Amino acid sequence: MEKLTAVVTAINDFVWGPPMLVLILGTGLFLQLRLKLLPLRRIGTAFRVVWRGRRPAEGAAGEISPWAALMTALAATVGIGNIAGVATAIAIGGPGALFWMWVTALVGMATKYAEVLLAVHFRETDARGEQVGGPMYAIRNGLGPRWRWLGAAFAVFGGVAGFGIGNMVQSNSIAEVMSSSFGVSPWASGLVMTLGTGFVLLGGVKRIGAVAEKLVPFMCVGYVLVSLLVLGLYAQEIPAAFGLIFHHAFNPTAAAGGFAGAGVMMALRYGVARGIFSNEAGLGTAGIAQAAGRSRHAAESGLIGMMGTFIDTLVVCTMTGLVLIVTGAWSSGLKGAVLTSTAFETALPGFGAHFLAVAIVVFAYTTILGWAYYGEKCWAYLVGTAAEVPYRLAWTGFVLVGAVTHLDFVWLVADTLNAFMAFPNLVSLVLLAPVVRQVTRDYFERQGVPARFVGGRAAESAQ
Repeated sequence: MEKLTAVVTAINDFVWGPPMLVLILGTGLFLQLRLKLLPLRRIGTAFRVVWRGRRPAEGAAGEISPWAALMTALAATVGIGNIAGVATAIAIGGPGALFWMWVTALVGMATKYAEVLLAVHFRETDARGEQVGGPMYAIRNGLGPRWRWLGAAFAVFGGVAGFGIGNMVQSNSIAEVMSSSFGVSPWASGLVMTLGTGFVLLGGVKRIGAVAEKLVPFMCVGYVLVSLLVLGLYAQEIPAAFGLIFHHAFNPTAAAGGFAGAGVMMALRYGVARGIFSNEAGLGTAGIAQAAGRSRHAAESGLIGMMGTFIDTLVVCTMTGLVLIVTGAWSSGLKGAVLTSTAFETALPGFGAHFLAVAIVVFAYTTILGWAYYGEKCWAYLVGTAAEVPYRLAWTGFVLVGAVTHLDFVWLVADTLNAFMAFPNLVSLVLLAPVVRQVTRDYFERQGVPARFVGGRAAESAQ
């Protein structure tokens, strides 16, 4: 087992090393430039579209409202990465890692916009009459039969990875938190989670969307408000915190307290890697959820989808990072969720640690629901809709398995498969960039925006 772990670790270090990080950032930058920075220039438009998405357009194809689709995608992305991932990035890479997370989000908004747009543009109606989409459908319908193997590869990697990163790892985190913070046994936590997960999943995407659109805004707003309370208590430290972030993004971080020090490359690597882990821009998963939304236009879905990256990283992750820095906890030598818990408890004694424990439980549980839908659609793509009920039962059972077992190796394998998921998606984004540009032009021309502000030539047409 040790040899196998060493092999998988080596593979993981390679696939999440500089080449993958350059590929993900490079794809996002390429798309930003092709779209003339439209995802950044049209953030205001995106907010309005998100707000309007609470009431889906009459007659639009889809199963749930665009708002519920966004909340389902956020359910899967706003999770342990926003708490433990940010803490690990800053604990190893220093405060400058937060700056590189912001950069990842800014270019990742273009990536998320494109992958959601393509997912909706190339979506299909399955055997149950439901709208389905995602990178596998974009590859098959956009790139043609010769590329079907690439779409199947994405579905295989996503269908398997979900059981680890989106299921057992999450339930294990919940069980550990409930045990350490409230004395609840892992078996009890696991049984409750299993029953709750089964109840939601057996209702399909409509029930997942209904739960997500209630839980996700509650958990995001609650986390941000408590974080703002901490920042208010340490208001005098905020200017210095931003100074540390910008300085150490381009200069080595000296050793301090329990912090061993870090170079610029360490800040960049961990900031980018944890940013991607948190917002999933480049993995293609958000498109699977957004394809179920009732949408009037694929570009409109893209605008809604890219706000998931904005909310996840530029809002929620930023709150975590600032709390870690202003309280001074970042240099304590701790890592992961323990570090974030220490920061909140330092600022809010007797409340902070318990609040964070509840936040982890809610964040992780919604991730289980969001990833359940992703994995289901990956397996349905591979073997048909008949796989959906057996898959839901299996997924529900693995929640209990994850709660009561040790998962270091499972985490490692799932993290590696996540990188394998990213490759087919990124290839399709680059090859289908002309389609993204043309569909975007079509949408904004209907809104009265001149083509020169969107990009593309009038002679081009969508494939």
